[in-house]
Amino acid sequence: MNELLEKAKKLKESSNILKTLNAKQKNKAIFEIARSIEKNKENILKANKIDVEIARKKGIKESLIDRLALNEKRINGMVDACKVVINLKDPVGEMYDSFLREDGLRISKIRVPLGIIGIIYESRPNVTLESTILSLKSGNAILLRGGSDAINSNIAIVKAIKEGLKNSEIPENAIELIENTNRDLVNEMIKLNDYLDLIIPRGGKGLIDFVVKNSTVPVLETGVGICHIYVDESADLYKSIDIIDNAKTQRPGTCNTVETVLIHKKIADKVLPELKKRLEEKNVEIRGCEKVLKFIDVKKATEEDWATEYLDLILSIKVVDDLEEAIEHIKKYSTGHSESILTENYFNAMKFVNEIDSSAVYINASTRFTDGGEFGMGAEMGISTQKMHARGPVGLKELTTYKYIIQGNYNVRD
Repeated sequence: MNELLEKAKKLKESSNILKTLNAKQKNKAIFEIARSIEKNKENILKANKIDVEIARKKGIKESLIDRLALNEKRINGMVDACKVVINLKDPVGEMYDSFLREDGLRISKIRVPLGIIGIIYESRPNVTLESTILSLKSGNAILLRGGSDAINSNIAIVKAIKEGLKNSEIPENAIELIENTNRDLVNEMIKLNDYLDLIIPRGGKGLIDFVVKNSTVPVLETGVGICHIYVDESADLYKSIDIIDNAKTQRPGTCNTVETVLIHKKIADKVLPELKKRLEEKNVEIRGCEKVLKFIDVKKATEEDWATEYLDLILSIKVVDDLEEAIEHIKKYSTGHSESILTENYFNAMKFVNEIDSSAVYINASTRFTDGGEFGMGAEMGISTQKMHARGPVGLKELTTYKYIIQGNYNVRD
């Protein structure tokens, strides 16, 4: 029996136990996981150091290494995520719709776990911890398939998680990591219909497209982030530059980083020189349209740039005639992730919000806020850009489904 099937069977057995546990039992398990992560901090950092060194030898760009790297602050953030999730309300068992028929038959809907979730992800070893605690709290077992670039980190984190679970009522086999990094196993994993109830691909466009096209297990699609910021003619100049700076440079390797900025033509002469000065101080390469080139000396943007998620210190800028042109550009190139308008005009803000159909739409704020932690979820399984079942940051409720409970008094149908 290969590693994948063996672990899938263990998950199935554990899932049957996990779905019967109450919030107190699950919270105790997450508390023990947090303690174990803290206890094993040095081992995790040593393992991560190996992954980072290998990545640098391969010439991986620094913005992507930043997604891979762990440090004491990020480990502490993982522990804090456990504490937040512990304090969140357990969605399992929640009755959120109920009505009584004239014949006395009561029909209710309650939240229940999905069952077993498979997540396929790249870099970002903190996803290993975050996806685990969200899955366990929502009553789901989880099969992890991280990328080869973070394999040592993931093994160390999973070892710590399982060590913590030994002190709880959740079986340690409720979480399993595929340690074999052979890519062929991904194709096998996404066809495990007898074991997995949902697949979540979290990574680059190539990975997501492959899973969506080839999986026979239902897929919750997390999206590529070609995020936009539109600077309206009424926007505050310096506050807008602060937001663009934050959205591009805070962590350029993340999916909620801005990739394209659209600027109203009436303020382009004021915004562009100041924006260029700020971004050059942060080593950002600017690529601009023909109109941008009239105001600042930068590389000319190509059609391909508007459709590219850089995940790097590169920003495309376009000067637009008005809000309508900005909206049309976003509709054409957006991946449905996050878009923002910077404006002092209420009607323009409302028009933008009503016409832009992305999972997160902002008024006067950085796109970097699209994150489960920032949205009060403690952690996230990813950012869903699809419209069925879940959209935006995927937290506890998004990891449940529902079933009908019908209570009668020996009713029969006429």
